[in-house]
Amino acid sequence: MRTALIVEDHPEQAELVSRILSLRSYRPIIAEGGEAALRLAREQRPDVMLLDLMLPDINGFDVCRRLRTDPETRLIPVVMLTALNDVQHRVHGFRVGANAYVTKPYDVEDLFEAISVARSWRASMEQRSLQGEIHVELNSEITLLKDLNDFLMLVCQSTPMQQEQVIQIRQAVMEMAHNAIEWGNRHQSDRLVGITYRIHEDRLEIVIQDQGPGFDRSQLPHAAVPDDPFSHLDVREKLGLRAGGFGLLICQGMVDEMYHNDVGNEVTLIKRFPSTSAIPGVSV
Repeated sequence: MRTALIVEDHPEQAELVSRILSLRSYRPIIAEGGEAALRLAREQRPDVMLLDLMLPDINGFDVCRRLRTDPETRLIPVVMLTALNDVQHRVHGFRVGANAYVTKPYDVEDLFEAISVARSWRASMEQRSLQGEIHVELNSEITLLKDLNDFLMLVCQSTPMQQEQVIQIRQAVMEMAHNAIEWGNRHQSDRLVGITYRIHEDRLEIVIQDQGPGFDRSQLPHAAVPDDPFSHLDVREKLGLRAGGFGLLICQGMVDEMYHNDVGNEVTLIKRFPSTSAIPGVSV
């Protein structure tokens, strides 16, 4: 029988959801707080977690964040159930790794549709032999990048990567996401930047895509080039662009592989994990 972990501190609400799930052949387990939910998630490995945001100890966003940074619980599907229906909370929910978001009051079919979406994500991960994947979308505002990237780097630290590698991939992601907002979407806040983070057995893969028309890498007078990396600075000053602009060169030096799609509006960054013999304290 499939198991559903219900994280809800109101007993009557938890009992109602339990009865609904039982009718669809789920075995419900109830946690009244965030810490209890994290403990039960590790012990029970539920098929899905139904997560309220307003909890007595830690909020649902932090519960989801910690699930996604723990290799033991990283692939548990999460449906957030909450009365918070504004865009900001929805974005935050998906940013910390939720798979679906249902607002109260909801009907039974809405609930099970969200559960289906969340569990399909888990099935997709297993079919592709991935150890984890998170996909988030953010509008083109620079202020959103830090929270997103800090979350991604928390997940990085749950991989075998060493601290220096984590710092490098963080810098690369920030640079490319910034470029997607600045050059791809031209700071148009209604255009989205999609970031997909995948954990494979031997590497971390991050794909960043904007909704712009793309670019030709050979036709960028404002960009640094390997032969003369500083010649572009005067051009950038005249164009009123932000300081720096070494984006492509920086990223190429920070990751093991980097490539764009044919259009030029999607970049893939790959960072390989060190061999076990290179990790301090690990022998083979």
